Amino acid sequence: MEFTEWIRGRTDEQLRALVAARPELITPVPAHLEGLASRAGSPSAIGRVLDRLDRFTLAVVETLAVQDGPVSKQALSDLIGAALATDGPGGTPPGAAPRTGTPAADAPRAATSSARNGRNGRSRTPRAGDPDPALTAALGRLAELALVYGPDDALDLGPGVRKVLEDPAGLGPKAVDVFRHHAPELLDEMADDIAPGTQGSGKERLATALTEPAALIEAVSAEARGALDQLVWGPPTGRVPNARREVRVASARSPIEELLARGLLAATGEESVALPREVGLHLRGGRVHRDLMAVPPPLEGASRDRDLADRTAAGQAFSFVRSVEELCERWSAEPPGVLRTGGLGVRDLKRTATDLDLPEWVAALVVEVAHAAGLIAAGGGVDGEWLPTSGYDLWRVRATAERWVTLAVTWLHMDRLPGLVGERDERDRPLNALHADLRRASAPGVRAATLSVLAAAPGLAPDRDSVLGRLAWEQPRRRGPLREQLTEFALREAEQIGVTGLGALSGHGRALIDGSDAARVLAPLLPEPVDHVLLQADLTAVAPGPLTSELNRWMTLTADVESKGGATVYRFSEGSIRRALDAGHGGEELVSMLARHSATPVPQALSYLVTDVARRHGRIRVGTASAYIRCDDPALLDQITADRRAAALRLRRLAPTVIASRSSRAALVDSLRAMGYAPVAESLDGDVIISQLDSRRTEGPAPARVASSANGLDPEVITAAVRALRAGDAAHLSRREPSAAPGGQVPRGPATATISALQDAIKQGIRVWIGYLDSQGNATSRILEPARMEGGYLTAYDETRAAVHRFALHRITGVAGL
Repeated sequence: MEFTEWIRGRTDEQLRALVAARPELITPVPAHLEGLASRAGSPSAIGRVLDRLDRFTLAVVETLAVQDGPVSKQALSDLIGAALATDGPGGTPPGAAPRTGTPAADAPRAATSSARNGRNGRSRTPRAGDPDPALTAALGRLAELALVYGPDDALDLGPGVRKVLEDPAGLGPKAVDVFRHHAPELLDEMADDIAPGTQGSGKERLATALTEPAALIEAVSAEARGALDQLVWGPPTGRVPNARREVRVASARSPIEELLARGLLAATGEESVALPREVGLHLRGGRVHRDLMAVPPPLEGASRDRDLADRTAAGQAFSFVRSVEELCERWSAEPPGVLRTGGLGVRDLKRTATDLDLPEWVAALVVEVAHAAGLIAAGGGVDGEWLPTSGYDLWRVRATAERWVTLAVTWLHMDRLPGLVGERDERDRPLNALHADLRRASAPGVRAATLSVLAAAPGLAPDRDSVLGRLAWEQPRRRGPLREQLTEFALREAEQIGVTGLGALSGHGRALIDGSDAARVLAPLLPEPVDHVLLQADLTAVAPGPLTSELNRWMTLTADVESKGGATVYRFSEGSIRRALDAGHGGEELVSMLARHSATPVPQALSYLVTDVARRHGRIRVGTASAYIRCDDPALLDQITADRRAAALRLRRLAPTVIASRSSRAALVDSLRAMGYAPVAESLDGDVIISQLDSRRTEGPAPARVASSANGLDPEVITAAVRALRAGDAAHLSRREPSAAPGGQVPRGPATATISALQDAIKQGIRVWIGYLDSQGNATSRILEPARMEGGYLTAYDETRAAVHRFALHRITGVAGL
């Protein structure tokens, strides 16, 4: 059966499953099913889908790739069952000769580590069992992905799959391929030595002899056999000096020369050799794989009480939301600069970590997630500063659970890696937070895969090695040091954000990856915000729980955070009170706010502190001369001019109530405050300048849109794409003559009614009659089979033209039924 005909014979439901699992096949939508089949066989598309297969399913593909043509399901079951069967003593495959001797001095050195080729020094017994249930499920999955097609008595791989698989199951190329570039006379000599009296070309005789290599293998020394054993289970290539040396069986002196002379090894380069596939299969005893597991390895770790894990995760979620909020509030008042190369400076990150009382890597995570969520962005003019966006103000007023969902979804789908902050790139340059070099396209997939592993073990906190082992089974083609590092980042970041608690996936974390209402699950677990504090006589205030958002902002402005924990301790000081007064609050207003939000009476010491600072605040006015000092009390100005600390300001008395200075207004204000005074700045009109600490905003980019489904395609888009493929394929096969348009007046109607009628036609799969204006403005009639509508265009099969066309919606005058 031809692959294209097999694709054409799939039901609409099966085609929808295919394009849902492989969305790249309809980007853009092919004109017909033949084009879909061609795209499914392209190397890039095959490589992407192979990367999504688990170890057992990939082993089925590799087993089929080793075969010369279609095989029956029973034969495939026998091959898979042999890989699942118990090994003989010492792990030697049944039917293979035992390994003896030690590798020779010039034995081929494996191209990769021993861990990769499975030789860890210990014999491991594979899982025994009936392969049929797992094989049936794997074949169903492969047929759904269009990697395997055909009936059960003639299963085969789709076009192009064998070419994409390099060294399937660790087996080398066939003899006819590996000896392709050898000189014909050299092949004739080798064939004369190992297969005398046979007919045909040297390559054909050599390939025939290697189909049964038992006698050739038995004829080599133990050292040569040891060299072969190093390549049996892959990788099938090695390196030896002078690999293309000319050697005959009679003149072979070293173990490598014994193998080269008999064709058991073939030179593929000046210093590289490969094991022919036929020899490798024989040494494996006919098995394609070993240690094959039909089910994923079990997860190991500590058991956790689910309620405790959920409460712990909820606490972390609340803390993370508050950290993001505090970051944006602090950067509103004191925004850090944007580096010339982009990103956040190392010193700014350290200061942010200190202000938030977090480790640097957690501070980097907070910054990166806030940026990816569109809460902070670069702005502020030429030099550039990192400022909160207007989106932050909208995010801040939402419920805490909803705010957390926004941050968690952003983290799950963003392509940035906060864990790399502080490391160095390939040019030995430091990787800063918010720098473009932190992007990794594989990051979202690794996070999703890691959380899916945790979801498979409810109430269990799997250890790192167990998670890595499960991921290596689920996605064997995506293994590597970077992927292990990304997995470790995902585990620790999920714990910090509150997706997991005590290492186990939380209930709201499970809802997050399932696409259900995570906010509804999280909300009952969050601590209830309190709207009061406990004022104490030592000028401190204790928050008995998490404060409401507005009260938290007000307390952070009026007092300094002294300690955090179950209860947050704030300390009032002259500087913190002055900070609130600079922001525009009055002294009486501060005392009133303290009395309204305190569960205890306002201590007299605190009331006196606020009154005293408010009384002195603003008595001195600083303007621009470069700067000047204005005060209604001449005695106070006498005190300033007599102060030796004011010498650097180069003050000059202009009048009894005015002093001029050559310093800038900002420097003069700071210097006077350092001397113990409480000045305020005023404008050229004499008005007091109020410091709005939270008024600085910038217009940042909108946060990335989260896909509505795991593969990024809506079900309606998938349905429309399949319908368009069917219509295009029917037109491609039938080559129908154009149909005549109905007579009578061209359909006309309101635009809204036209759009609604077309949407109904797409959903019901019916034909319609439309009026359409051509490029010259002439009204024409068309009979269409609508497929999809997007971007202001309608894609449909035009029966009046016998072709698939796109129609501009604004040119459709109306729709009528047929």
